[in-house]
Amino acid sequence: KVILGLSGGIDSALIATLAANALGKENVLGVMMPSMYSSEGSVNDSIKLAQNLGIEIRQEAITPYFEQFMKDKEKRGDLAEENLQARLRAIILMFISNRENRLLLCTSNKSESAMGFGTLYGDLAGGLNLISDLTKTNVYKLSNYINKDKEVIPQEIINKAPSAELHPNQKDQDRLPEYAILD
Repeated sequence: KVILGLSGGIDSALIATLAANALGKENVLGVMMPSMYSSEGSVNDSIKLAQNLGIEIRQEAITPYFEQFMKDKEKRGDLAEENLQARLRAIILMFISNRENRLLLCTSNKSESAMGFGTLYGDLAGGLNLISDLTKTNVYKLSNYINKDKEVIPQEIINKAPSAELHPNQKDQDRLPEYAILD
């Protein structure tokens, strides 16, 4: 049995799809952990993906944990606060992983890993990364291939600009070159 964070993004969508195909849908748990910056579309896209795959999903917002941690601290909207969000998600996922004896799947691709674009003890947490050898452009190619006969991964996930949604209107390309150039 495995668990992964479902963000509404392409990487987690592909990993959920691969896991459901490899292990059976009954063995995959996707956890949505929206924050104050998560778009409604990301939550809805995750729900649609889970329905398409037939996997179990749960939702646990990180905003209350974030607010509790920050109650006596100045809010700056900086990297420390972004990384805190990723680490709160990892804590939730690791708790469920340990409690339910599930392997946590990491959701980073090769492009992000090569650039150090991830949070140690955050979104890089996990016991296995199914797409660690796939560049971001290949993540898109494989996702489109999976959808060649029917929509498994919602097209909205494939079409949206990649974002960790750690601050308002964030896009991966704010800090990285376009993936076609990077890859």
